[in-house]
Amino acid sequence: MKRVLVFDSGVGGLSVLDAIVASGMAVELDYLADTAWLPYGLKPDEAVAARVPALIGAVAANWAPDIVVIACNTASTIALAGTRAAIANLPIVGVVPPIKPAAAATKTGVIGLLATPATVRRAYTNDLIAQFAADKRVVRVGSSALVEAAEAKLRGQIPDHASIEAAMAEMFGAPGGDSIDVVALSCTHFPLLGQELAGAAPRACLWVDSGAAIARRVRDLAQPQTGAARAGRAAFTDAASASALHGAFLGRGFRQFSQISSAPYFALAPFNVV
Repeated sequence: MKRVLVFDSGVGGLSVLDAIVASGMAVELDYLADTAWLPYGLKPDEAVAARVPALIGAVAANWAPDIVVIACNTASTIALAGTRAAIANLPIVGVVPPIKPAAAATKTGVIGLLATPATVRRAYTNDLIAQFAADKRVVRVGSSALVEAAEAKLRGQIPDHASIEAAMAEMFGAPGGDSIDVVALSCTHFPLLGQELAGAAPRACLWVDSGAAIARRVRDLAQPQTGAARAGRAAFTDAASASALHGAFLGRGFRQFSQISSAPYFALAPFNVV
């Protein structure tokens, strides 16, 4: 059974992991969360570019995955190339804002782009819009509060509805926002709030994320048998986060947990969540 390592700064990558599970691939899934550095969007690009390859490389050397998925838009735009260069023996799959499918699906010609503030303003995002949505109107909204709301939801808490309502009001209240019919969820945390976002939106829209596309790419690379995915190991760079989030991982079948020491060693040690 092929082993897939899913990486994110937090638990947003669980939306990608869920998409891989839903695709019906018989793969073993491990998860690596750099919770001590969440969110990456508030860190200097140079620091993220140095940390991500080193952290993934250290864990990959221990866990021996067949494929690595960087299930984080910020990490992908900053560190995907560097990670591929540093771990040249493994296929590394990144995630990008789903602007292309959103642009293809819109009937009104107006799409919403919901992302973190860092992703909203990146040149990479501008390039995707120029390439795939040059003839569309793109209403951009950046929210770090939604990342916190998604993390809270997976801790078993009620997500902050004020931040969700504020993001929806900003998007649909912007010039052209009354014509949005497709929203590109451009942070892997945001699909975890799908029900809440749809409930706060003033009307029905198509909500597009990158999970299914990543699952297809994993299938192409792994060529797995059809069957049920199996949860393997989960590791966190912050023990407190592991304890707070363990319910979300236990519910997905994870039973082995590790804490990762600080840079530069990133050593794995077994951790009993409570």
